[in-house]
Amino acid sequence: MTSEFKKQLLIVAHAPSANTRLLRDAAFQGASHPDLEQMHCVVKAPLEAGPDDVLACDAILLGTTENLGYMSGALKDFFDRSYYPVIEKKQGLPCALYIRAGHDGTGTQRAVESITTGLRWRWVQAPLILRGEWQPSFADQVEELSMTLAFSVESGIV
Repeated sequence: MTSEFKKQLLIVAHAPSANTRLLRDAAFQGASHPDLEQMHCVVKAPLEAGPDDVLACDAILLGTTENLGYMSGALKDFFDRSYYPVIEKKQGLPCALYIRAGHDGTGTQRAVESITTGLRWRWVQAPLILRGEWQPSFADQVEELSMTLAFSVESGIV
């Protein structure tokens, strides 16, 4: 973390397609709003992120695709590697989630919520489920989610 920043938002986003990369980039853009002067944003793919990244952050935004009614295998791998090293040290970590769901996304949401409940992370916004066929407004919704999370953390609301 750069010393000029006081807070860090970690975005862990699975982005296997052009559209999901747009969502990941929109999340970064939201967390990098010019009015966020004390916030630093780190974006990592789930297979590149790990416990050290979680320990260094003040909030986390998770992004995943819906795969067979579940989170992506990459995000599950991130949780598998990070769960025990962070469980006692990051209780209460503010978190948010977006899901790119071709169907309804509820199984994916339940799976992620089950793990974050075990970690005792704190949801600061309801999960955003982007259902059905791709819509350009999905990127705007993710940008807003990320921006709101970042502003909430920077201002000390969460």
